[in-house]
Parts: sequence; C-alpha cells; structure tokens
Amino acid sequence: MKRILTFLFLATLIHTAFAQDSTQKSKPQFKLSMNYNSGLNYFGRTDSLKSTGLFPMAEFWINSNFYVNAAPIFVNNALQKMDYAGTVATVGYQHLSEKWLTSLNVIKPFYKPTAELVQSALKAQTNLSFTRLNKVANITVGADAKFSDKVDFGATAGLDHIFRIQNDDNSVLIFDPAFYTYAGTQQFSRTYTRKQGGLPLPGRSREEQVTETGTQFNVLAYEVSIPVIFAKNKIMLIASPSYILPQNLITVPNRPDLSERGKNMFYTTLSVKYTF
Repeated sequence: MKRILTFLFLATLIHTAFAQDSTQKSKPQFKLSMNYNSGLNYFGRTDSLKSTGLFPMAEFWINSNFYVNAAPIFVNNALQKMDYAGTVATVGYQHLSEKWLTSLNVIKPFYKPTAELVQSALKAQTNLSFTRLNKVANITVGADAKFSDKVDFGATAGLDHIFRIQNDDNSVLIFDPAFYTYAGTQQFSRTYTRKQGGLPLPGRSREEQVTETGTQFNVLAYEVSIPVIFAKNKIMLIASPSYILPQNLITVPNRPDLSERGKNMFYTTLSVKYTF
C-alpha cells in the first residue's frame, strides 16, 4: 500500500504543480480515477501470493492547498479474485512556492480483519516532506510516523527531474525519473537459550529460553521510477514503472511465517483520472 499511496500522491502533486494554471487551481475540484498496481508491496515486502491491486479513487480539492481522498482496495491473486481488502482515506495539505513544495498528510486505513496485505496492521500514518525545486534536480526529504500496535518512524530522501513537454494541442506530457531511499524503525524480537547461574535443582534445567524485543533504524528500500503523465483538458493518463530493492528484511530462524518476505522486483502502476 505504501507504493500505491506514494504513487498517487506524487501524481497529484505533479498534476497540481505543473499541469494546471493558477485560475484552475484556485477553484474547488472533484476528481475520479481508476488505478491498477501490478505488484502490491510495502517497501518491497510482499505476501507469498504476488498480489495485484485495483483501486478506484475519489479526490476533492477544496483549493490548491487542501484535499481529501478515499480509495477502496481490491486484491487479486491465486486465492482471491478481486477481493475487497479495505479502504484508505487521506487528508492532506500542500503549498507550492517558486523554490519549495511542502506536503503534509494524514492517512487512515480501514482494512478488513481478514485482509492478508503485508501492511494491514497499519492503523494510521502521517507524512511530512519538503522538496527543493531547481532546474538540475528536485531534492526531497521527508519524515513519517506509522501507528499500529507500536509506533514506527520513517525517513525519505530522493532526487527527481521533471521533463515537461507542452504540445500544440494544449496537451502536456511529463516525465519524472526519480530515485528514492526509504528508511525507518523496525520492531523485532529474538529468542535464545541462556544458562542459569547457581547449582542445578532437581527436576529443573540449567538452561532457559529468553525473548528480547528491540527497535532498529535501518534503510528499508531503494527505488527507481519513471512516472509518465499525459494530461489534456480534464483527462490525465499515468504510468509509473518502478524497480524496488528491499533492504534489511527481518528474518526469524526456522519461522518463515514470522519473517519478512521480499526481493528486488519490477512493478508498475497505471491510472486514468478525470477532473470534473
């Protein structure tokens, strides 16, 4: 789901910041889109079924700065055929100046108790990012907090460069090659056997099992993507091929059910959006 939300948020920012004029941006807007993801993942972490996702999305922009959206998620794999997994809602704010783009949003997932997605334990997430705009490369830094049974904190750093082509028919074509690094805390536990001190007592072993929990801050994934956006009048078409390399997967010896599953993977997200 992280990949879905990141892609949709990026596409929204590009569309708002570069594909609309100031008159259009000042008006309230309602948008509908249909989106497809060929490889659902969470920082490269996946389930064992290689699920794909379909998610219609409704957006309402109060003005050029404030918006709300909601997207029901339908999962498809060998065991589930377009099974409804839950809905993700977002309330967001963005501010664009000549040199800076500031973004803040709060995400609230409503997953079904039976949802099998890797990220289904997520109860809420908030994100803050700052992008320095320049002609050579846009530089983005961000931070987030993820709320489940515990709280995890994350950080994002990225570079991108937008190529914008204005066609004679008033359509716009945008290419945005980007590289991002994602990092964050990871909650883990480990169990080991420890010898007891003192003299052994009858019927008791001198060894005991000890379980420790802890938190580490690690790089979670690297990602390269090339979003392509075509916009004309009220229609926008988006394709975002991406290659993600998960890092520091948590593994539990002899317990694959408790270990994170992930590998380097190519996936793409396709969208068609209409603005009313």
